[in-house]
Amino acid sequence: MSEIQNLAELMKLLGHQFKDASLLEEAITHTSLTKGRRRQLADADYERMEFLGDRVLGLVIAEELFSRYPDAEAGQLSRRFNSQVQRDTLAEIAEDLGLHKFIRVSPELKRLGGEKNPSLLEDCMEAVIAALYLDGGMVAAKRCIKDHWWSRFEEKNAAKKDPKSALQEWAAKQGKKTPEYRLVQEAGPDHNRTFTIEVHVEGCEPTVAKGQSKRAAEKKAAAKMLKDNLNE
Repeated sequence: MSEIQNLAELMKLLGHQFKDASLLEEAITHTSLTKGRRRQLADADYERMEFLGDRVLGLVIAEELFSRYPDAEAGQLSRRFNSQVQRDTLAEIAEDLGLHKFIRVSPELKRLGGEKNPSLLEDCMEAVIAALYLDGGMVAAKRCIKDHWWSRFEEKNAAKKDPKSALQEWAAKQGKKTPEYRLVQEAGPDHNRTFTIEVHVEGCEPTVAKGQSKRAAEKKAAAKMLKDNLNE
């Protein structure tokens, strides 16, 4: 499939015909094609787009939650918000879209399956939202977000407290210090890093967990602490 056909297929999946296709092309181009010796292969990558897309997504989600749950307290809205903008959610939606089939990466990274990395999928999903916003305004961006996020608002874990927040609240109620997270190990290639985190709470045995980002590993370690040591 040619680059033009590739973009046309992605536009169809996104439900938006781009006036400026270069915006979408930039949104699906990884830094492995623009940095250092490979810079000649592409003019721009998705890093700047990702920055903008994160803010557009956040505003749309926050506005919808504010109007959808008029009786919810700020803390409840925050938990619902965090559930919708976390990396796992973005990566799942990108995977459902089949976005990895369109992401442009270097041949070396493609051989290693780097385009399927959750962190890369998250970044690219945010960049695509930015491209939609820049090409079609908030209407286009919101249409895409509505199509892929709205059904997730009522899932049973959508309002569940983040494990790190839950652990911190428990520690505070017990008169203990704030949980301390320590990076034990960082391993693997750049496109597929694994982080090992250890969490310490006064009077409890430390727990350890791994994740593909520090944040993910910290959440897993906190959840394990709650489950194994605190009987939560």
